[in-house]
Amino acid sequence: MKTPDSRFYCPRIDVGEFTLDENESGHAVRVCRATVGDTLELCDGLGHFADATIVKADPKACEVRIDRFETVSDERPKLNLAIACLKDDALEEVVFHAAQTEIDTIYFLRTDFSQEPKNSDLHKLIRRAELKSLVSLKQSKKPWLTRIEGPIEFDRWLESEGGDLVLCDIDGERKAPVLDRRTTLLIGPEGGFSPREIGAVKSYQQGKTHLLNLGNTRLRARTAAIIALGCLIYHI
Repeated sequence: MKTPDSRFYCPRIDVGEFTLDENESGHAVRVCRATVGDTLELCDGLGHFADATIVKADPKACEVRIDRFETVSDERPKLNLAIACLKDDALEEVVFHAAQTEIDTIYFLRTDFSQEPKNSDLHKLIRRAELKSLVSLKQSKKPWLTRIEGPIEFDRWLESEGGDLVLCDIDGERKAPVLDRRTTLLIGPEGGFSPREIGAVKSYQQGKTHLLNLGNTRLRARTAAIIALGCLIYHI
């Protein structure tokens, strides 16, 4: 038996027989040329991995058998990202890169200065972002699928948030804080959050607010998101 050098998504992993969806089936049978008896590495995005044996190599409905599975992680990641709506394909780009790291949820925020994607149906944008997150789950071989939430109004999101916040700010510390509880990284739109929104973050009462300095140069929002995540993930 062989194992294709890919990981496949199965929303439910348990002992027994399961049918992969058409996308995963086509990738396994058509692209990877997997056949009956071959082994596929499965993940469910909920902390479980499994080696599954193909019992029916159908490119539209590949059937597999799971004899045992592994629980890699019982707890979702602590780190989240909340980023203002950006124009064009910037949000999809951020999701593609950010979702390869161990972050729990990416929130799309409607802020005072946020820019909605040009001529875009936001429902379609969310769906494309979810697909990017799924691709990143399989590529990175991490146990948890990064969830996509929003778009949500900034004030409503902040009111419902419970945990610590990290705000990128020129007056912040160069050293990233140690993350020992649920923490959300905040990234504003091009031009940043409004003074009103910055004031609301700094007076946030449901947890601590950390200010993080990303250096002396002015960064695009999409760039700041990835650099800031890189600073934080090593302090979880």
